Parts: sequence; structure tokens; C-alpha cells
Amino acid sequence: MRTDRPIGIFDSGLGGLTVLEAVSRRMPEEDLIYFGDTAHVPYGSKSKETVTRYSLEVARFLAAKGVKALVVACNTSSALALPEVARSLKVPVLGVIQPGADAAAAATRNGHVGIIGTEATIASGAYTRALRERRPGVRVTTAACPLFVPLVEEGWWSHRATTLVARRYLEGLRRSGIDTLVLGCTHYPLLKGVLRRIMGPRVRLIDSAEQTALETERLLLSLGLRRAGGRGRRRFFVSDAPRRFLRLARRLVGVRVRVVEQHAFD
Repeated sequence: MRTDRPIGIFDSGLGGLTVLEAVSRRMPEEDLIYFGDTAHVPYGSKSKETVTRYSLEVARFLAAKGVKALVVACNTSSALALPEVARSLKVPVLGVIQPGADAAAAATRNGHVGIIGTEATIASGAYTRALRERRPGVRVTTAACPLFVPLVEEGWWSHRATTLVARRYLEGLRRSGIDTLVLGCTHYPLLKGVLRRIMGPRVRLIDSAEQTALETERLLLSLGLRRAGGRGRRRFFVSDAPRRFLRLARRLVGVRVRVVEQHAFD
């Protein structure tokens, strides 16, 4: 496989752009192809079978574009569909849960970690298992936050309504004694300002994007697929509403998002 092939990254919508940005900062030479499945967002309230079907459609689309590795930048897909996606592709596949769990296990001082995510991610127990594999005996407190994804997709990253919803969701976590909070959905880093105000300065927020970018680089280096030199290009696809995605993506990652292409699945 040639080193000049792109890295594929996908999410249910806008949130995976936080992973794309982290990968781009760490490996600016690499070409990146991003797919946001905006026709089906959010994934977090859907069944495992449905999430797996959507994830496989996107993964196969990106594989057809010639990617040399695939990053599943969606916690729900990583929790429910990662093994099936990995089996269906002939390129290495990474998720975001293990990197996030590794970072949280290393960060906690009192051994009590909180996890917030979609309903499906929390119900899967994937983060709890990953944390306890990395750090046996760790205490874990979880909370599903289903409204966060639609609020982010609406662009309400610092809206008063978002603050009110967040206070309700995080009430139990604030009282629980956690010192580390895993943002178990790639949409959630866009709400860091709100989450920091509510949780306070003593609680460290774990965003899996940076750790996922590091793991992606390690994988490419180990396989001899890391590109050297040049300036990477970006290409963006969505399954619906490209103009809306473009507007919000520019607000998030800047003017380098120039064109968003649409690909709808049957």
C-alpha cells in the first residue's frame, strides 16, 4: 500500500471534525477524507443493528476511495460496530474508545472516572470495560446525555438552553466525587466551555481526539504507511445537507473547509 493514500475518518455528523483536526495537527502531511453521516445523525439513540449497517455503508464508501487506514470517530459506532467494520475492510481500523479510556486511566488521581455519552454508548458499557482493563479497580460513574448531539448539530455550542440541559445531565456527576470526566462522544468537545463551567476546575475533561490522533500515527509508523513531506489535503463528504454542514464546519475548523460533497446511500 502506498504512503500517499489518504486516511479516512467518519462520524454520524459534525463531531468527528474534532478528531480530524487533531489528526491534521499531528500529521499535517497526510491527506484526509471525512464523512459525516448527516442523513442519519444521531446514532446514539439507534439500535446496534442499525448503527452497524450505517457504519458499514460509510466505511465501505471510504474504502472505495482508497484510504490506507480508517478512524471511526464516533463513539457509538466504536462501541457497537467496530469489530464488524474492522472485519469488512482490508485496511487497519481504529476506534476512539480505547484511546479515550487510556487517557482517562492515566489522568485520574483518585481512581474515580465519570463518562458521558449517547444512550447507546453508555448502555454498551464499552468505556467501563476499557477503563477497567487499563486500570483494574477504577470506580466509574456514567450519564447518558442524548440531547447534546442535536444541540451541537444545531450549532448551539454556548447557548443558554445547552447550559440548562447540561446542568440537569451533570447534576449527579458533580456530586459523585469524580476527578476525571470522559467526553464519550466526539460531539461533546464542542461543549467544553459549558462543561468546564459546570464541573469546575478540579475535574479534568478527557477528549479522546488527541489520543486517537497519537494512536493513528503510531499505527501508520508501525506499518510503514506514514507519509513524509508535503502538505495534506482535505476532502469532505456528507450524506445530507451539505450547505448546513459547510456553514458549521467553517465555524468549527476554519476556512480550509471549502467544499462539501454529498453522497446519499440507497
